[in-house]
Amino acid sequence: MNNIKRALPYLTIIMLSFYLLPLLIKDTGTGMTMLLVVIPCICFICSFVYGMKNSFHPFYTIVVAILFVPSIFIFYNITAWIYIVIYGITALIGNLIGMIFYKQFKQNDI
Repeated sequence: MNNIKRALPYLTIIMLSFYLLPLLIKDTGTGMTMLLVVIPCICFICSFVYGMKNSFHPFYTIVVAILFVPSIFIFYNITAWIYIVIYGITALIGNLIGMIFYKQFKQNDI
């Protein structure tokens, strides 16, 4: 339960990017930019900061991937399912890299 409370601000930012940024899509070019650049960057940065402050938690990556699922049916079509995997892997990598910094900061504190 404590992990969920710590992850909530980061997951909120990611969720807002999943559900508000698609409203800015006007054509295929902006759609691809959002799906392939903007949203993955937000996922990576949030996951990196979360990992830096809280270390690695596998549930975080799973929740990020699950949060994207409803947006497929709201904004996109079924062919966007691959982005579930892409955003999950992006969150995993960001969280793992953040964990490395978390461990270094913890060693320096001791």
